[in-house]
Amino acid sequence: MEEHPDRRADEEVSVMEYDPKSGEYRVAATKKRLPRVQTVLFALTLLSTMFAGGVSYSISLIAILLTHEMGHYLMARRYRIPATLPYFLPMPFTIFGTFGAVIKMDGRRATRKQLFDVGVAGPLAGVVVAIPVTLIGIRLSRVVPEGFGAEQMISLGDSLLFMLLSRIAAGPVPEGSTLLLHPLAFAGWVGLFVTALNLLPIGQLDGGHVLYGLLGRKAAPIALAALGGFAILALMLSPGWLLLVFLLLYFGYRHPSALGEEVGLDSRRKGIGILTLILFIVAFTPIPISFTMP
Repeated sequence: MEEHPDRRADEEVSVMEYDPKSGEYRVAATKKRLPRVQTVLFALTLLSTMFAGGVSYSISLIAILLTHEMGHYLMARRYRIPATLPYFLPMPFTIFGTFGAVIKMDGRRATRKQLFDVGVAGPLAGVVVAIPVTLIGIRLSRVVPEGFGAEQMISLGDSLLFMLLSRIAAGPVPEGSTLLLHPLAFAGWVGLFVTALNLLPIGQLDGGHVLYGLLGRKAAPIALAALGGFAILALMLSPGWLLLVFLLLYFGYRHPSALGEEVGLDSRRKGIGILTLILFIVAFTPIPISFTMP
């Protein structure tokens, strides 16, 4: 996920030295340093995710999120688009422990192709880590009777992709039983869930970049229809989505225009864009969380 920056992408510190000939100080070297805000947020997210699911959950989930955001960051730097290092978003005292991560990017001088490349780089990189983490986690999970323990008070919905990975790693679950997820499997579930959210084809989300790259200005009515469909889904199936609907309305469903908007994508990128939108469909969970009585 990307936003426009409100400060320089990278913080720098200048080392000064005194020049006795001129009697003035001059810059001897410039060193980059890790931005303080990102460092603090990363540490807080590490702690909040450890509290939510343990060390293995925390490390594996942060690996997925970091890979996702660094995909955006490195692609942006490749095109010399100003971008920050990731801002991790801690959510203490929740089952996830985090709201994901974002980078800030100034894409006002980027082309349609460049925005597309930056948009797809994150989710494709993240899912490369999320899938093996999920498979390993499911292999470590246990099959237990339905209603087993207090964990069953919270049930996670399954996306098509998670169901497929579960079938590959654990086989069919016997009737009357359920899979008690290992922390690694839970981290994989959350990683796929966050990937799907970012791939919503709306505004400046990753999916919005992909849709705009594919269709240009013709993407706006489709993004509006997607937002409307998402709002209906929230009202009918999962009211918890309404907060995200309001945020998307606030930030806008329309993708800003890029330089050379009339220049479309080549066939290879079009294929990648279609596959990325398919990834959204198979990774999305309409009812992610439900609560049941033990």
